[in-house]
Order: sequence, then C-alpha cells, then structure tokens
Amino acid sequence: MKNKKLDEQTRVLNELMEMAHALQCNGLVTKQDMDKMSLICQSPPQYTPEKITFIRVEKAKVSQSVFASILNVSVSAVQKWESPSSGKHPSGAAAKLLQLIEKRGLEAVVA
Repeated sequence: MKNKKLDEQTRVLNELMEMAHALQCNGLVTKQDMDKMSLICQSPPQYTPEKITFIRVEKAKVSQSVFASILNVSVSAVQKWESPSSGKHPSGAAAKLLQLIEKRGLEAVVA
C-alpha cells in the first residue's frame, strides 16, 4: 500500500515538472522558479545512519540536540536515525530538510 502511494506521488510530481517545463519553454516560468520547483518536487532520498551522521557532523557541524531542534524532531529521533540497529529513517518534512541541508548547507534552513 505504501509503495502504491509513493508511486502515485512520484507520478503527480513528474507531471507537475513536465507542465512547469512547458511553461518555462513558453516564457511563463523563469529559470530561478524552475530550479526552485525542481528542488521542491524531488523526492527525498532514503538516508542511512552514516549519511545522517555525516550531514550533521560535517555539513551542519552541530550536536544531536541542536540538529533535532533545527529539524523540529526529538533528540531521540536523531539518535535512532543515526543508529544502524534501530531501523528508523527520517521521512516527510525532516527528510526534506535533511536534503536541503545536504545540498545547500545549514544556511538553507536556518534564518
């Protein structure tokens, strides 16, 4: 059931990007807006515990508690994500924020 929902979401996002590309070709969407839409419509990747730790330590350079605060999750959630034995992975808004931090740095999500 979960895979069917993800497939439907991916289909809708692909159609949205196709329409945005057509609008850009007709001069109705700027390149900057297209870049923003591309970033928003990308499905966040599945993050491994090692990747999450790398993003927190090397990219963001913050503690687990600060990282949890930035992502608006509990410290326990970050600890579980970084633990290979937990089997827990970020999803939804937290996964999207991780994607932004990974690509653009902490400045992309902290004002």
